[in-house]
Amino acid sequence: MRGSWSRGSPGGRWGGGGRRAFTLVELLVTVAMVSVLVALLLPAMGAVRERGRAAVCLGHHRQLSVALHLYAGDGEDRLPYNFGAAGTLEAVASGRFNNWATSLLNWELDPGNTNLHWLRAGGLGPHLAGGVSVLGCPSDRVLSALQRRAGWRARARSISLNAMVGNAGEFMEGQSNTNNPRYRQFLRVSDVRVPARIFTFIDEHPDSINDGYFLNRLGRREWIDLPGSYHGGGATLSHVDGHGTVRRWRHGRTRPPARPDAASLPLTVPAGEAGDFEWLMERTTSEAAYESPGYLAP
Repeated sequence: MRGSWSRGSPGGRWGGGGRRAFTLVELLVTVAMVSVLVALLLPAMGAVRERGRAAVCLGHHRQLSVALHLYAGDGEDRLPYNFGAAGTLEAVASGRFNNWATSLLNWELDPGNTNLHWLRAGGLGPHLAGGVSVLGCPSDRVLSALQRRAGWRARARSISLNAMVGNAGEFMEGQSNTNNPRYRQFLRVSDVRVPARIFTFIDEHPDSINDGYFLNRLGRREWIDLPGSYHGGGATLSHVDGHGTVRRWRHGRTRPPARPDAASLPLTVPAGEAGDFEWLMERTTSEAAYESPGYLAP
């Protein structure tokens, strides 16, 4: 017959011969230590996760760069159409879908926010080996309250194309862009004298992005379109030569919160905070000091 044990017996669970249980104080100390470790590790884990997303975003930009060069290779070195809002709407209405990315984004429930067919049919769509998902940044899940209530998970595009790259449609006068008439509009890849310097694609702030035409006027210290700041306060950019980089912005005005109605554009840039703006403008285009051969769009 098995012997019984009592709480006070020497061989019992609480006696000196068995394992000793945690006291309340020891338990509280352990919980506190675990809490401190979690508090220390969470930011590090978040930083690692964000670095991973930035790496994915760089990969998306590389695929876009490849698509741009494939497009140019098929079209006698011509860069893709790069329309503003009116040209994009006309490309959809006419069924031509000839803009590089045929979508218009806003905070409403308009189809351009999520229509992947329009993006696949666009100028670069057939050349995107990874599909049109590469037009989105993995860190961009910004939606309006209306879009969240509708069950949306994300809008279809986070990336825009430098307004001085490609045929700007309604903004073209001859070979010049009426928004920056004294500066080069790059119509062909060979127009770009320093391909490693001029940027092509850029993450755009979610409250700034609408068409895929990333425009700012050189010589006017004012943001019209604002770059994104998803990656540690910076944006991913790709360049004509195909390389990509993440540029971290220095000034708070360049990186307002990633949410609806946060950008307040156009935004004047104070002289003391012009570093980000000037850095990007230096990589947008250059003085129109020579005649580009141009092209007649098909």
